Parts: sequence; C-alpha cells; structure tokens
Amino acid sequence: MSRVAKSLIDLPQGVTASIAADAVTVKGAKGTLSVPLKPGVSVEQKEKTLAVKFANEEARVHAGSTRAHLANVVTGVTKGYEKKLELQGVGFRAAVQGKVLNLTLGFSHPVNYDVPEGITIETPSQTEIVVKGIDRQKVGQVAAEIRGVRPPEPYKGKGVRYAGEKIELKEGKKK
Repeated sequence: MSRVAKSLIDLPQGVTASIAADAVTVKGAKGTLSVPLKPGVSVEQKEKTLAVKFANEEARVHAGSTRAHLANVVTGVTKGYEKKLELQGVGFRAAVQGKVLNLTLGFSHPVNYDVPEGITIETPSQTEIVVKGIDRQKVGQVAAEIRGVRPPEPYKGKGVRYAGEKIELKEGKKK
C-alpha cells in the first residue's frame, strides 16, 4: 500500500472540507479549491482530519497522488504559494500594469504577459518578479511560462531564472 496515502491530512482552524462522490471541495481564508476523485478512491472526514481510502488495487495507484493534491489544496487555502523569479542582464526590466506584466528582455519589442485569473504578480524591484496564488500547479505554470520567455542562456547566464537557481556556465570559444 502507498505510504503517502496512509497519512492523514489535518485541517487547520477555519478550513472546511465538503466531500461529494466525484470531488472534494476545500474552503479556507484565501479561497476555495476542489480536487477531483478518481473512480474507486474516496475521502473520509473524521473531525478535523481527512483520510484517503481506496476500493481495489486499480484505485490504489491513485490514492497517494490524491492525498498529495489534497494536502497541497489545504496549504493553498491557508498560506498560499509563491515563486520568485530574477532577471539577469543589462537593461532587463519587469513592471506590472493592471493585469499585464510588461517585460523588457533585450528583444526588439517589449513582451506583455497577461496575468491569469487567480494569480497575482508583484515586482518589488525592476529585476524581481513574485508570482502568488492559492493553486500550486497554476503558480508553478505561470512562473515557468514567464521563465520560458527568455530562459537563462549557458554562456553569460542572462535571462529569467528562478530565485536561487544555479546556472552552470559553459566555457567560451578558445583561440
């Protein structure tokens, strides 16, 4: 049996879960998220904990990931998630105007990134971007899309990188 699926999920103060046949909806201070359930996987609530159960061996393979998704949802509606990005390069800038992130990344044109629903983007300085939200997958996807506009190149390290990301630089051409 999956060891991940065995562990219980504690619901903090102010978090409620409603369980239906095909999904679990978790409501907290920051918002509401739901996790769809695969056939054969069920969730039981005992006081302030959630337990993932499975009916047969075929459903057992989905029990661990369902429990992990539920734990991420509970963390999202209580604390939220954030990813930090850094711009490395001369003249590279970022600014937020309304629901659009304006990026100047050395191209002949500025890049405008439309911020999706449920995500907030802040720019504490011109070379820092902070992506925040309650859905872990969505926060990671938005950060990856912004990084994908100009990923760090391996010779000088210029581009958009995650905070703390180590870029291994290649040696240049020798004479």
